[in-house]
Amino acid sequence: MNEHDRFAPGGRPRLLAGVRSALMPGGDDPAVTLLPGRLALRLPILAVMLAMTIGFTAGSIAIAIVQYDVRAGLAWPLGVLQATPLIFAARWPLAAWRVAAAGLLLTVFVRHGDGFMPWPVTAILALIVILFFTGVGADRQTTLGVGAVTIAAVLTPAVVLGMPGWFGMILAGVAAIALTFGDAVGGRHSAVEELRRREEQHRQDLARQAVLEERARIARELHDVVAHHMSVIAMQAEAAPYRIPDLPDAARQTFGVVRDAAREALTETRRVVGLLRSENDDAERSPQPGLDRLDDLVGAARRSGLSVASVVVGMPRPLDAGVDLSAYRIVQESLSNASRYAPGSQVHIEIRYGPGSLAVSVTDDGARSTPEESHGGGHGLVGMRERVTMLGGGLTAGPRDGAGWSVAAELPYGDPD
Repeated sequence: MNEHDRFAPGGRPRLLAGVRSALMPGGDDPAVTLLPGRLALRLPILAVMLAMTIGFTAGSIAIAIVQYDVRAGLAWPLGVLQATPLIFAARWPLAAWRVAAAGLLLTVFVRHGDGFMPWPVTAILALIVILFFTGVGADRQTTLGVGAVTIAAVLTPAVVLGMPGWFGMILAGVAAIALTFGDAVGGRHSAVEELRRREEQHRQDLARQAVLEERARIARELHDVVAHHMSVIAMQAEAAPYRIPDLPDAARQTFGVVRDAAREALTETRRVVGLLRSENDDAERSPQPGLDRLDDLVGAARRSGLSVASVVVGMPRPLDAGVDLSAYRIVQESLSNASRYAPGSQVHIEIRYGPGSLAVSVTDDGARSTPEESHGGGHGLVGMRERVTMLGGGLTAGPRDGAGWSVAAELPYGDPD
């Protein structure tokens, strides 16, 4: 609510609503609190608040007894009501203000017509701090109601019963300043929290977008693999009646059904995956690479300034096309990351053919020079994890002990081509 809204035709209902929310118990939890979440930061603030509460409460009681000649039986409860709520003002500011305002109003009736100001100065200081926390924690409409009630129900009776009017105006101005300052601080704090929340949401959206883009890229790449197999099925079903003499009509009809189903599946696959392709995806229509092009990756990495060594452990065996392509992409992305974030490093690539899975490991020993600023170029670990998850394998990636980075993937074998 801005200043224009306060004096607009609807301002009076809003003011009344703010007065009701200020006076009615319940709903005291503030939308904003200045207390930090970390205990190490919260404890010093609570200690200061406790010291202020003790000092203001003791001062309110002592000044009332010594200077205002209030009986101790009245000074103690009034002092406690006026200043002690400060201890929980940061968490429940409306409740603290209600108690303090009640204590100040009762003091007006106890000391009416007696002295320049009915309250000890420590009680006024406590009220100012409580009003500040109220402005921080409460919404603007409730803050306006708190200010109106403070002036109308606390300061005005004091002026009517003997306090100078000009001094009441000064106290009203001080109360308004405390509430306004608290509202400004609370608004800034809320804006910062909202910005932090939006940034976190933006990071989550980017992560989800990266996953979706990688899945689309994997689908486009695997399309050629699936299309190859479907084409082989269709061709074999088409050629079977000519290659097998005296083929029964039932078998000939079955091969025809297989051929038509394969062609239909191939057509639908191309139509669906075509939606995932952009105008610049012509390069992906070429045959998908595999580990047979590992030497090309190593050569390109060396030309980029890396010192690369590769080793193949175990007896190489035919790989499923998806496993072969995923292993190639993992090595490719790992070398790209090493070139970007660890220029000049020594990189070791190991391809291990195990009894039940293919293990791919890429490690580097850290940058030899300052890495250049990165401007994107891939989704890195997101793509690796999506590929490994698709194949039912596992991936570990992270910094090595000492220096450098390590990527290790375990890819279960599928049915080889």
